[in-house]
Amino acid sequence: KNGIHMEEKIVIIDGNSLVNRAFYAIQRPMITKDGMYTQGIYGFLSMLQKIRTDYEPSHMLVAFDRKAPTFRHQQYSEYKAGRKKMPLELAMQLPLLKDVLQAMGIYIFDIDGFEADDIIGTTAAMSEEAGIPAYIITGDKDALQLATDKTSVIITKKGISEFKLYDDAAMMEEYGFDHLQFIDYKALRGDTSDNIPGIDGVGEKTAVKLIQEYGSLESVIEHADELKGSLKEKVKDGATQAIMSKRLATIVKNVPVDYTIDDLKIKAQNTDELINIYTKLEFKTHLNNLLKSRPAEEIKSVPSEYHFEFPTSKEMKVSHCERQNI
Repeated sequence: KNGIHMEEKIVIIDGNSLVNRAFYAIQRPMITKDGMYTQGIYGFLSMLQKIRTDYEPSHMLVAFDRKAPTFRHQQYSEYKAGRKKMPLELAMQLPLLKDVLQAMGIYIFDIDGFEADDIIGTTAAMSEEAGIPAYIITGDKDALQLATDKTSVIITKKGISEFKLYDDAAMMEEYGFDHLQFIDYKALRGDTSDNIPGIDGVGEKTAVKLIQEYGSLESVIEHADELKGSLKEKVKDGATQAIMSKRLATIVKNVPVDYTIDDLKIKAQNTDELINIYTKLEFKTHLNNLLKSRPAEEIKSVPSEYHFEFPTSKEMKVSHCERQNI
């Protein structure tokens, strides 16, 4: 089978989506002695551990967004307008999260002009071509358009430990249409989180019904005259806006990435580097797990400052208040 083993699997993670969810899921702030917020990284690593245990991937990629505008902003200047900016307490954690992932031997990628979704779509297409099953992990339902019989999309639900898996069958069961029709559905109803307009006055239920009946956005527009009541006018008036919305909602699968599937194999971790980072982040549990995996003589050589007590929530609150000058 082109030299591919059956046990090969790739996990493709939406880095921004997961760290965002982790940051908000952990209610109390986790702050180091130096004033570094860490709960986003901590929660991300907990999710990562669960994902690696559940799926045992041979390959991994974590995709990130960049600050630069994407091709979607160029097509529609209001794209994602009104979205809350990432809080500074979370933004400060991203460079360190990337350092952790690299030390773990996990491939990370971002590129100007495209979103993490596009990198994910491109990588899923590459893995399908290589015959390797792919698992996409994200909190963003946009990715459902990538769910096929070879690619599963796992949507994070509540907190940091609940996930729901979508493949072709699950899409049909939940929506009554396939993964590609999900784009048409989104083009009709719009998406407030990305500020994609859709058709004014067409909500979720109407969009589902129209796609189930006509199959695609273009077909809905073509048959607008058959529609009852005010819906006919809404579709006619909103046709151009809906076609633009479909373009915005479509994940690109040909981002000019500079890696191959082989590059995404999980490498051996750099334990020394991880010990350094976990010490800086004051992640006692992660640190102790790493030290346990080292030969005894190496542990003796680890400086005593690597062994510390994790701050209690009371201490955290105090340090947090002091920093706020309360």
